[in-house]
Amino acid sequence: QVQLVESGGGLVQAGESLRLSCTGSGIILRINTMAWYRQAPGKQREFVASIIRASTTNYADSVKGRFSISRDNAQNTVTLEMNSLKPEDTAVYYCNADIVPFGGGLRSYWGQGTQVTVSE
Repeated sequence: QVQLVESGGGLVQAGESLRLSCTGSGIILRINTMAWYRQAPGKQREFVASIIRASTTNYADSVKGRFSISRDNAQNTVTLEMNSLKPEDTAVYYCNADIVPFGGGLRSYWGQGTQVTVSE
């Protein structure tokens, strides 16, 4: 059974950095687009960054220049490097990926989320 598992969240001070990772487990034939979203308390989930298999990236304006998304196709892993963190970055971060599992088909999967808290 295919799953996405995030790791790397935590509590940091403003200006510090964190690295989030998301790994697909199970029998995976291919992962197309991988992305990160975040949701702060009382707010809607918003797009953060995405990366296609060929490594073209896209970023929300709020994180552009501070965050960097990358992937390791051999490991079915996407990483979000978060630098110069601000209190406004505090949210639960969710990994999303379009995955072709064993048996074929293409479906969108979500991780359980990992909390990032940035103190003043």
